[in-house]
Amino acid sequence: MRRNQLTFTVILLPLDYVALLLAALTAHRLRFETFAELRPAISLLPYPDFFKAAAAIALAYLVIFALTGLYAIERPRRILEEAVKVVSACTLGVMGLIILIFFQRELFTSRFVVLAAWLLSIAYVIFMRLLVRLVNRQLLKRGIGARHVIVVGGEDRATAAITEQFAKNPAGGYRIIARFARWDAEAARAASALCDADDVDEIFVTDPETSKEAMRAVIEFAEDRHLTFRYAADTLAAHAALLSTTIAGIPVIEVKRTRLEGWGRVYKRVFDVIGSVLLIILTSPIMLLAAIAVALESRGPIIFRNERVGLQGRKFRAYKFRSMRADVSIGEQFADQRAALELEQKLIAERSMKNGPVYKIKDDPRVTKVGRFIRRFSIDELPQFFNVLKGDMSLIGPRPHQTREVEKYQRHHRRVLMVRPGITGLAQVSGRSDLAFDDEIRLDTFYIENWTPLMDLAILAKTPFVVFAKKGAY
Repeated sequence: MRRNQLTFTVILLPLDYVALLLAALTAHRLRFETFAELRPAISLLPYPDFFKAAAAIALAYLVIFALTGLYAIERPRRILEEAVKVVSACTLGVMGLIILIFFQRELFTSRFVVLAAWLLSIAYVIFMRLLVRLVNRQLLKRGIGARHVIVVGGEDRATAAITEQFAKNPAGGYRIIARFARWDAEAARAASALCDADDVDEIFVTDPETSKEAMRAVIEFAEDRHLTFRYAADTLAAHAALLSTTIAGIPVIEVKRTRLEGWGRVYKRVFDVIGSVLLIILTSPIMLLAAIAVALESRGPIIFRNERVGLQGRKFRAYKFRSMRADVSIGEQFADQRAALELEQKLIAERSMKNGPVYKIKDDPRVTKVGRFIRRFSIDELPQFFNVLKGDMSLIGPRPHQTREVEKYQRHHRRVLMVRPGITGLAQVSGRSDLAFDDEIRLDTFYIENWTPLMDLAILAKTPFVVFAKKGAY
């Protein structure tokens, strides 16, 4: 999806609501002020009551808009297609309103208001959406919000047509920053340099005749770099694909990596913000007691800031209550890191319970008495609710690992970096530290590929029971 496509789709929600409310209020004003003398009203719903009713009905209209696909973001719609959808949705809404009036006669009796509100809602919503389109197009023409694309294709017809379309139509939202006739080691190095400069959003194989080996190499590159991958398909593949569109008449397929895109991403972020605020409030007494206990037992910072790797490989500081003695803790906020690192490497070699990139030290002698208690009940991780509020983490997702651990990932392990890491997740409620690393990755990958809001709620509900069972906590 285009970089700004989701943003402008989300903006449509409040704008549509304002347009619908204005349509109702304008209809009311026309009937009972502008044209009041032409035909006096037989009965009049008090204006405050009318406003409340209009506000509620406008919310119901938004539901109808969503059900009729007016907030779908799979592909941009033509203006005429969108106008037809608006007319259909508003007509469906007014039919429902007429039925409501029939059964609830006390609502209001003016047929003019209903008819005028219907016509005005169509006009206002279409006008508002045209205005949003205009702003979006102007921004895209200036390169603001455009997706930066690497094209892989030679002199074939499909590549020529697609690149010409992108060049002639900057408002389409795509900007080609590099083009390679074939995918080889040199192309991979050049593309890596562009990715390191954070200048790539998508890689697009435009030649339908690209070999399977080259296609597989591009897919692996896109997955490693967390890029959107699309390819121009032959006719057979286009008919078989569920997620296809056309560019310059060429069938194009985008490989969906996770359901956590589009409205899924919006829902999850809203869920995280509301959930983290509520959980911060609910757990604040526990966090206060934990902070006091940590401060009283040993000297050093109360909050341990540990560098972790999050969404698309971005580094951030994860917050935890310090559970180790400050003199042997690892992190830039502590002194004498050389000795602390040497001790940790020794403990990993002697006591690590896990194989692979991630270590887990059992009966760690560096942990304080308070630290052992807060670890056992995961109280040390409560400050990560603030990471969720900041947007570094999510309430539910794969656990974030340290930079030195991520550097040891195999290629397929890096798929967990496609989404924000979580405080809890499918792996955590399925075994916590007792799971082998590859099993943890398999569970996290399943979550990424099959995410639903209900799955998040189920994991969140199960987490307290797993914590109090103390299984897999060390």
